[in-house]
This record gives sequence, structure tokens and C-alpha cells, in this order.
Amino acid sequence: MKQTIFLLTIWLVLTGSLRAQPPALKNRLLVLTDMEADPDDAQSLVRLLLYANQFDIEGLVATTSIHQKKRVAPETIHRIVDAYGKVQPNLTKHEAGYPAAAALKSLIKKGLPVYGMEGVGEGNDSEGSAWIIRQLEKNDDRPLWVAVWGGPNTLAQALWTIRKTRTPEQASRLYRKLRVYTISDQDDSGPWIRKNFPDVFFIVSPGYGYEHATWRGINGTDPGTHAEYISNAWLAEHIQQGHGPLGAEYPDVAYGMEGDTPTFLGWIPNGLNAPEHPDWGGWGGRYVLQQPKEVLVSRFRPAGAPSEEPETRPIWTNAADSVIAPRPPFGPPPADEIRPRKSSQATIWRWRSEFQNDFAARMDWCIKPYQDANHPPVPRLGHPDRFTVASGGSFRLSAAGSADPDGDSMSYRWLHYQEAGSYPGYVSFAPFASNLYEIPEVKAPVVTSPQTLHFIVKVTDKGKPALTRYKRVLVDVVP
Repeated sequence: MKQTIFLLTIWLVLTGSLRAQPPALKNRLLVLTDMEADPDDAQSLVRLLLYANQFDIEGLVATTSIHQKKRVAPETIHRIVDAYGKVQPNLTKHEAGYPAAAALKSLIKKGLPVYGMEGVGEGNDSEGSAWIIRQLEKNDDRPLWVAVWGGPNTLAQALWTIRKTRTPEQASRLYRKLRVYTISDQDDSGPWIRKNFPDVFFIVSPGYGYEHATWRGINGTDPGTHAEYISNAWLAEHIQQGHGPLGAEYPDVAYGMEGDTPTFLGWIPNGLNAPEHPDWGGWGGRYVLQQPKEVLVSRFRPAGAPSEEPETRPIWTNAADSVIAPRPPFGPPPADEIRPRKSSQATIWRWRSEFQNDFAARMDWCIKPYQDANHPPVPRLGHPDRFTVASGGSFRLSAAGSADPDGDSMSYRWLHYQEAGSYPGYVSFAPFASNLYEIPEVKAPVVTSPQTLHFIVKVTDKGKPALTRYKRVLVDVVP
């Protein structure tokens, strides 16, 4: 009996340690949203709240945009956070760290109900712009990520005030703490920020060419993009219906599902995402630091939009991935399914089934006890996550030690993320299959200058819905 109790205690300790915990050092996040301009802001907020334990959320600010010039809607943010409060106790049964609804409600602020640069300058301070300054000046060395779902004029006003009221040294320190991602340009203050504050880290697909933007990968429906995961039927079954009051707040799609979600999707700690390295790629897309040479103009350009001007400095912006559509398990694939699809939007939709399943699982957490829901696996590596090999040499890749908190069986899939590294060629796993937990030998390419390869292992459990976590391995190849 004593031995049985001892073994049971050890099992509980081990399985309990596998339960996913929020990251020890979270990313700070402040959201600017033109809530009610389009249902997608409400959709994105529902998803964000399911990951509220993965961030230090420091502001939810209602703003305007070119689609809603004279109104801000903090009341809708309050309503959705109230719904979150009803499921928060159940969410904490699955992962620790979910903030109380009251704490989140204290972070809801509003900018001025005016459009763009009309709200920037003398006399245009608001509780929203003052709150941004307050968060930037907190005694916290971590960057402040600002996710802009509408127009950024409230942020522009904060920067205007900082420049006017702080010393150059003080202002520069605050600028360097900022990490901004705007969903294209939804007013004329975004280009103004990029031009006037060149030290501000900025991710954007500039202008109003929405159909050319990376973030459209969240809701594009081209063949091969797993469009079934963003269909009305999928959303109704897995998000909206039968998942409690927060799911019921998720509105039907009007123009496109969750166009704002890429602003934070790439900052969720899943083993793939690397927020400080946008060029490494992740759930929120992949971006390169460059100064665009042309402005892509949309045929759907909003009425009244100011004319686009060339960028004046490098920004983190669109980068393209090639994705080969999955082949059938037996027989030759149809010719149209093996052509590489190269686009900036592929940097998001290539992970679609995985981040949508993750969304669905967390929605289950709103209503189900721990034992009835699925939880992500915990991947591990059998070697360091970065090492050096000689040109033409061999190395192994191993995910030995990976485990699942629910005891589910797991699948493994290794891929060479070619675009994320510096080597222009593709590294094959032949003659070994890529779905082994350990690839015993990979041949490094022959190089004449140092190159870096990125390998990703996807560890996917067989629960419902199937959940995936990742490990990234960087291999430096030297001549």
C-alpha cells in the first residue's frame, strides 16, 4: 500500500509538472482598437482574452480609424471583458495566470473620437495617450508591444507629447522600448510616426493595400490554405456555440475573420514564435527589415484615404514563404498541389490548422474540467537549440524527452524553415523520413561563408482538437 501511494504521488508530481504554465517573463502588450468599425476587432479580442495569461496586458484603448472616424467604443470592450470574467475561473483550472476581469477592466481607456492627425498636436491629449506614456515610463526594462488594430493616432499623440515634454535622452529611452505592429495604415498618423520617430521598432504592411498585406494570411481562402478552419461552420461549432458566454460574444464574419489577430498571434510563447526576431517567422507571420521601394495601392482603397508616400526608413514588412501543399499519403500528388505557393500571406496561413486548433482547445477550457479537455504537448530537444557544424558535416536532430500532460500519443514533423535562415538552398532529410522524433543524420550544405539554418520540429498530440507545440533549432554552418 505504501509503495502504491508513493508511486501515485510521483505520478501526480510528474504529470502536474507537464501542465503548461504561463511564461516566467511575459511580453507586455497594449492594444489600440477601433472596436465596432468591423466585427473582427471583437473576434480578435475574444481570442486575445483566451491567451490573457500569456501576456502582461497593460492597456485596451478604444480608438478611431479611417473606417470609424468620429466614434470610439470602450463599452464593447467592457462587455467582452465581462463575458471573459464569467469563464475566467474555469480557464484557471487549465493554466495559471489568467487575470481577473476587474483588473482588465481597469485597463480600458479611450482615445479622442477624431480621425488621424486631426487628433495629434497641442490640446489633443487623451486618457489613452496619457496611459501609453504612463506604461512606457514604468520601471520595467521589458519592451512594450503596441498592437494597433485601427488607427494609431492615440500612440502618435503620446509620442508627440513625449517629444515636447521630455529631454532628448529621456524621450530616446522611451522610443527604444516601443514595439509597434499596425494592421496596415488605417489613418495618416502611422506614416507620420515612422517618418518622425525612426528609432521606433515598427512592423507594418504600409499603405491601404490590404489585399497585399501579410496579415491577410489570417483570413485568406485560396486553395491549399486550409480554409475550412475559418469557415462559418467551423467557427460556429468550435467557438461561438456551446462554449459559454465568451464564445457567444464572437460575432459572425463580415469582411474577414480576425484581421487584427496577427498583431499578437506571433507573440504567444509556443516554441516557434520569436517576437524580437520577426524575420524568423511564426504564427503571426514573417517580416524582414527593409525600406520598401514602392507603395502598393489597393483597388479597395477606402474613400478619403490620404495619398501614400514612399517610406523614409527601414521597417519590418512583408516577406514571402514558399509552402508546398500536403501530398496525399499514397500515389502521386496532382500537379497543382505540389507547386510552391510563395507569398507573404503564406507566412501566416502555413500554420493555420495549428493555431485554429489551439484556439478551439482554449475555448473548450472555458466550460470543461481539466480531464475532459486537451492541453498542448511539451516538446524537448535531445541537444542544444543552437550549435555549430563544419561545412559538409553531419549532425542529428532530436526531440527526445517530449511529453504530453494528458498522456496522449504524439506525432513529430521536422522541417527546414529555409526562408528564416541565411542559406539560400533547401536541406533535405533524405534518406530519412521527416516524421521521426529523431533524425539520425542530416548533411550540412557545403558553404564558403558562414550560414545559419533553421529547423523546426512540430510536436502534435492526438487529442481533440490536436495541439501542436514547437522547438526551433539553429545550426550555424561554417567553412
